[in-house]
Amino acid sequence: METIWRNILLTAIAPVAWGSTYFVTDAFLPPDRPLFAALMRALPVGLLLLALRPALPSGSWWWRSLVLGTLNIGAFFVLIFVAAYRLPSGMAATLTATAPIAMMVVAWLLIGERPRVASLLGSALGIAGVVLLVLRAGFAVDPVGVAASLGAVAMSSLGYVLLKRWQAPVDLLTLTAWQLVAGGLLLLPVALLVEGAPPTLDARAIGGFLYVGLIGTALANYVWFRGLQRMTAASVSLIGLLNPVAGTVLGVAFAHEVFRLPQLTGMVLVLLGVVLGQPAIIARLRKDHRDAPRAVLEVPTRPLVRN
Repeated sequence: METIWRNILLTAIAPVAWGSTYFVTDAFLPPDRPLFAALMRALPVGLLLLALRPALPSGSWWWRSLVLGTLNIGAFFVLIFVAAYRLPSGMAATLTATAPIAMMVVAWLLIGERPRVASLLGSALGIAGVVLLVLRAGFAVDPVGVAASLGAVAMSSLGYVLLKRWQAPVDLLTLTAWQLVAGGLLLLPVALLVEGAPPTLDARAIGGFLYVGLIGTALANYVWFRGLQRMTAASVSLIGLLNPVAGTVLGVAFAHEVFRLPQLTGMVLVLLGVVLGQPAIIARLRKDHRDAPRAVLEVPTRPLVRN
């Protein structure tokens, strides 16, 4: 049971770190430069990790690294930023919360991981919780934003499952570096064409980029990919629902955002969905229940008295 919880808690670092990048991006990074921010999250950190693990892909892993880097990093970042600019944050987070179901379907089709009832129920609770947590009234539906958000969900789900299917011949740090470099190289020409030359960075922006690069990208992707290697796709995808929870908590703590009963209810539903959807926890609890010693009803007896 200790190993199960260790895997869950380590994997949870990723969505919590991703959730914190919303606040850091808004407070520290240059405004209106989403592609540059995505590029800085991926390429410099990927090159740093590659320097620590100086190994290049070989054989089929050249194109596999490019595919994974595109799905999990490059194209995913672009679509996420398009959705963020064209949709209210609450609606974008709600659409992104469909990722667990998408990932379960892809895992079922590609690697034969059949979704369990508990995981599906956990997904439903998690989506309902995210809706209560972040969705607000008075939003307009933008078809391009919706398509970008759902496209990001589909791409990342496919990329994460392919990562499980393709057993990399290298350690996890090297694999993470390959994907970040590939995704960053894809982002580089797009950022230059759309946004032009990089902006001037002050100490505040440099500190923000160090955080989102080292913590929000390198560490987050490492523990996320680690979770994918050790847990089912359904388990990992449900942990990803902690992303909006972290973003909401930081918004309340540092940006003085409103937190009322619906948000509290939503947070409880998300946490319940994450725990309920972990088959390893459910199986262990059932085993502990079966193995628990049963109480024996002792009926006091009286000595036999002869007349």
